[in-house]
Amino acid sequence: MLLISGGAVLAGCGADGEPIQPTMNASVGVGSSGTHGAVGVGVRRGGLGVYLGL
Repeated sequence: MLLISGGAVLAGCGADGEPIQPTMNASVGVGSSGTHGAVGVGVRRGGLGVYLGL
């Protein structure tokens, strides 16, 4: 987890080349069992993408 976070920070600040624009998704759902929410962030460079969802 720490390595992924560190890589995302380095990629975001441009220390290893061109900066990468991160993406963020958020959703709220309502169903018969109540409401629920979800949040996720991700980065993509070429054919490699990393996504972390909560």
